[in-house]
Amino acid sequence: MSQQKTTEAAYDVVVVGSGAAGMTAALTAAYRGLSVVLIEKSRSFGGSTARSGGGVWIPNNPVLVREGVPDSPDLARVYLKSVVGDRVPQAKQDAFLDNGPRMMTYLSGRTPHLEFVYDRGYSDYHPELPGGLAQGRSIEPAIVDGRLLGDDLALINQPTMSGPKGIAFTVSDFHDLNMIARTWKGKRTAMKVGAKAVANKLRGRLPLSLGKALVARLWLALRDAGVPVWLNTPLTELLTEDGAVVGVRAERDGAPIVLRARRGVVLAAGGFEHNLEMRKQFFAEPVSTDWTVGATENVGDGIRAGEEVGAALDLMDDAWWGPSVRNPDGPPFFCLAERSQPGAIMVNDAGERFTNESASYVDVVHTMYERNASGIGHVPAHFIMDQRFRDRYLFLGTFPKQPIPQKYFDAGIIKKADTLAELAAQIGVPADALTATVQRFNGFVAAGRDEDFHRGESAYDRYYGDPTVTPNPCLAPIDKGPFYAVEMVPGDLGTKGGLVTDEHSRVLRADGAPIAGLYAAGNNSAAVMGNSYAGAGATIGPAMVFGYIAANHLADLDQAQA
Repeated sequence: MSQQKTTEAAYDVVVVGSGAAGMTAALTAAYRGLSVVLIEKSRSFGGSTARSGGGVWIPNNPVLVREGVPDSPDLARVYLKSVVGDRVPQAKQDAFLDNGPRMMTYLSGRTPHLEFVYDRGYSDYHPELPGGLAQGRSIEPAIVDGRLLGDDLALINQPTMSGPKGIAFTVSDFHDLNMIARTWKGKRTAMKVGAKAVANKLRGRLPLSLGKALVARLWLALRDAGVPVWLNTPLTELLTEDGAVVGVRAERDGAPIVLRARRGVVLAAGGFEHNLEMRKQFFAEPVSTDWTVGATENVGDGIRAGEEVGAALDLMDDAWWGPSVRNPDGPPFFCLAERSQPGAIMVNDAGERFTNESASYVDVVHTMYERNASGIGHVPAHFIMDQRFRDRYLFLGTFPKQPIPQKYFDAGIIKKADTLAELAAQIGVPADALTATVQRFNGFVAAGRDEDFHRGESAYDRYYGDPTVTPNPCLAPIDKGPFYAVEMVPGDLGTKGGLVTDEHSRVLRADGAPIAGLYAAGNNSAAVMGNSYAGAGATIGPAMVFGYIAANHLADLDQAQA
């Protein structure tokens, strides 16, 4: 049997990966006058970005300026430094902050597709730190009509959860919908979303929101710019000459191809969340590929390719964590609002609370793993709620008072009992300890102060709290049976570690020297956020910015260097 002939092509820039980082890099390169091709392993585009909430955290961006948000470069620099510390070089932090507004202005000035709206009130994740903003810096893509994509609409990487066609809501809508049984604003938002869904159906519109809206908008811009995007084209290795990266080997629809890059290659192929071997190599136990909502194709291809040509790695033991509930039928449920709403707590195998449940999701899972090492089980943890909580708030996609799907009980993920003692027996924790923990928590409610973990004191905690509950919107008693215990695992949006890059997005060797011709952005690279998380969209915002930085650095290269 004869081998397939390898075809060759040449471009100024080859981009690997079609998430926010890769599409931004390719779009910027095209606008800078470079010939560029984007290759994507999957048969769909958008990667983990398409499966996300689509938030973008970029301080001082034009949307914030337009909305009158009291941000400033100095304020943002102080805040990011407070969050990240010295874990990431200052030059890289500065590059993100300085280029973020430029990227937004540059791209939006060249395409009408990149339209964003402000998520007013969605607090930075650490607003109490110097430079933090309680009103938030997060933006998201405006809802877009999927009909604009034509047949390409079917190629978007599917989100982990999706509703009926015609229904789309923003992050702000989601915030209000969580209070559908508690506030008039929640009810009005539900009616607004429902009315729009009816209108969309009557007019044949196919609205896209959140992460799907972002990748759809970037795709439309790429299509207008004439950038070729090759799906079903996995990277197999990087091509090098004299220590420099000069292109890639790939397979296009199963056939080998060589793509030469006259200026360089941008790796934006995501993290390694679905690679169990790598998770076991770098993460603390227990680990599982079933707990992530990242794109299933993300198995570390780009990271390994960079490592093979001498790249250094960093932050490989971390991820964009979040407490999650396993789903017997598919990807887990990433818990955002549930942990802030009053009337529920998280406990360990000793039946004791161990954290501020409402804190940033990354921080909560960090605590789960840190405390798990003590010998007392914290992974998984137990989310304890009562019937009052179930009657008031959305949970696992079900409306208040709506029965929780039986599949969760059948799989042992959720337990239910008439008393806390009976519930403790079902989940294997000491009954007296769980009862005492709940009693102590209930004692904090009247005064509105969590003396153990200060839940509800941060503006971020309160964002998803219940405004009808006073004096603390995150605190309510757990005393109305039946009671529920929900297994809470350390899920993630993707991994955080990857190739070490500098302020120009160049991939670095262990000695700090750049690898000529090789750049990285997004979860393919070690995060500018270090081990923390500044605010909603602090994954996608930097991904786009460093994709933009990479393309600009390539465009500015002297041709003799390229």
